[in-house]
Amino acid sequence: MEFHFFGTGAGIPSKDRNVSAMAIRFLQHNGMVWLFDCGEGTQHQFLHSSLTLSKIEKIFISHLHGDHIFGLPGLLGSRSFQGGRNPVTIYGPKGIQTFVETSLTTSQTRLLYDLSYHEVTDQEICVDGNISVQSFLLEHGLDSFGYRLTEVDKPGKLDVAKLREKGIPPGPLYERIKKGESITLDSGEVLESSCYVGQATKGRVVAIAGDTRETEKALSLARDADVLIHEATFRQGEEDQAYQFFHSTTKQAAQLAIQASVKYLLITHISSRYSKEESEIEKEIQTLFPSSFLAYDHAVFTCHEKNKILSKQPN
Repeated sequence: MEFHFFGTGAGIPSKDRNVSAMAIRFLQHNGMVWLFDCGEGTQHQFLHSSLTLSKIEKIFISHLHGDHIFGLPGLLGSRSFQGGRNPVTIYGPKGIQTFVETSLTTSQTRLLYDLSYHEVTDQEICVDGNISVQSFLLEHGLDSFGYRLTEVDKPGKLDVAKLREKGIPPGPLYERIKKGESITLDSGEVLESSCYVGQATKGRVVAIAGDTRETEKALSLARDADVLIHEATFRQGEEDQAYQFFHSTTKQAAQLAIQASVKYLLITHISSRYSKEESEIEKEIQTLFPSSFLAYDHAVFTCHEKNKILSKQPN
């Protein structure tokens, strides 16, 4: 899966960082795209990427502050104008449907695809094929949700050569063994599935935190995640200010990654006040948690399926 960052700034856009938006492209699922937050200008940021609006199937909104939703009506309209016809589902806090429908109705924007809504609650799980999504209510003054994505485990590889040694030709028995069934041959010999199927590949887990200050709920959101995407609006040492404004610091994000046994940490939602300090911020985070990166607009990170190594494409 690929993580495409379209907006990594906090509050208001700057010359280098737009407001919040990030998309995941699922390479093993026909390249479908899920969008997480949609700040103003997100559709324009798409133009600088390899993604297209028509591939968006789901949109997850963390909370209803403008820097996370003001780009949504325009993006939905452009998706229709550009030929998008597949349905889209929007997940978000109570009020997201009212916001979108009011904007589209007032501007007389007619979509040529079905748009549905799901107003999320705390620790709710929805399943889409091979991926489940769980929502976690965090702390941000108004309802702000984090989303935890979990892929189903993939069964191990079938040892065809070993089965052929037993004189079993390809056919229905192969499928039954791969599904975990034990097979009894005409001779009475029992073939245990575990002897002919390799170890399953554990599905990847991605945790995406919306705006939040330090909270115990985030630990459940992030536990054992392969990738944690977390805000750090403030630098280390500004914990009191972060708490006052319902945000997190670099140190708090790194500490969460350590406590939750996360493999990789991606930091986003960086305040424009730090525009000349970003290299220092990345070093600051990596000193606390070495497997971390500072996200930038147009950066693309890939979490590889088998070894779950995170790689970054130059932006």
